[in-house]
Amino acid sequence: MASLNRELADFLRRARSQVDPSRAGLPSDGRVRRVKGLRREEVALLAGVSTDYYARLEQGRRITPSAAVVEAIGRALELDEAGRTHLRDLIGLPAGPAPRRPSSVQRVRPGLYQLIDALDGEPALVLGRRTDVLAANRMAKALFADFDEIPPKERNYARWIFLDEAARSLFVDWHDQARAAVESLRFEVGRDPGDTATVALVNELRERSRDFDQWWEQHRVHQRTYGSKRLRHPLVGDLTVEYESLALPGDPDTMLYVYSTAPDSPSRQAMDILASWTAGARPSPQEAGPEA
Repeated sequence: MASLNRELADFLRRARSQVDPSRAGLPSDGRVRRVKGLRREEVALLAGVSTDYYARLEQGRRITPSAAVVEAIGRALELDEAGRTHLRDLIGLPAGPAPRRPSSVQRVRPGLYQLIDALDGEPALVLGRRTDVLAANRMAKALFADFDEIPPKERNYARWIFLDEAARSLFVDWHDQARAAVESLRFEVGRDPGDTATVALVNELRERSRDFDQWWEQHRVHQRTYGSKRLRHPLVGDLTVEYESLALPGDPDTMLYVYSTAPDSPSRQAMDILASWTAGARPSPQEAGPEA
């Protein structure tokens, strides 16, 4: 509980430091601001609560505000939906869906394996808790990494993107993709702060990656459900893929990620060459070149 209270206090402090007082519509009182962002009393004013009440909340005291108060604080801090969900998780408000099941080894249903294999020509990944890689089709292995070659206990997307030099070279926009992984893990910790495997992963990455440690300290959360990734693939060159994430009904801890390219684009051509190569076709991607 003490650890969770510290998480809440840290999140609130960092969130209010990101708010522009002028954008929040606060009147100027003439005082020189020694720190950026809002003061505690200003957050309290915007949220409609007493300064003492908000201060106790930010100090990690054991108080449980109502859903309406939490929503008001979220508005005052200009949190997006992921940030508000994270705030509710840290405070302990019920989020609506059934509580998460106790941690256990996650399994992929046979039908899900069949589904991603049927997406021939399009990379697909199945990620579980803390971004564990549960399954990948042949195109995902060819585009990103052969996760089957990684020991099962280390088969994790965040660990791969931070600790594998090949991942750093693969992503043209590595900093954006790596920061997104940090923000997703922050969101994960808020959902299930008692998960020892998640805590162990975070501690490992903070110890082994300076970038991860710095971004973790910023306490930003975000849940990306779609977007793009720019890659410089060692076999087919530069390409951009768009991704969509799909939550599986009845299994909120598992997400399906499908990656695609724009029709008739250079990226689509590169993906087709890669698909041909992974299917065992000849010639090789380098030989296929501009004629593919």
